[in-house]
Amino acid sequence: QRITIARAILQNRPILILDEATAFADAENEALLMRALAALMQDKTVLMIAHRLATIRHAAQILVFDHGQLVEQGDHASLIAQNGRYARLWQASQTAQNWQIGASH
Repeated sequence: QRITIARAILQNRPILILDEATAFADAENEALLMRALAALMQDKTVLMIAHRLATIRHAAQILVFDHGQLVEQGDHASLIAQNGRYARLWQASQTAQNWQIGASH
């Protein structure tokens, strides 16, 4: 998958489609990959398909689909402010990041 991403970037096309480009990465490597991609995606139109919301947080436009229907659209801040499906998914993802398996209270 990394080789495919590298090839796509090196072809220097004006439009780039990334389908779950960071799915193979753990959180630390995902952050590194996203920083590298951000620099390489300058001045390109990028369609990024992702289930990890942190991957798309800084996108100019986020489209939220539910069962194939577009239900919300906007940037991260506006979608959080709408307090709809994206906001609930974002909150759930943030809560999941704080889980500690086997932690005692």
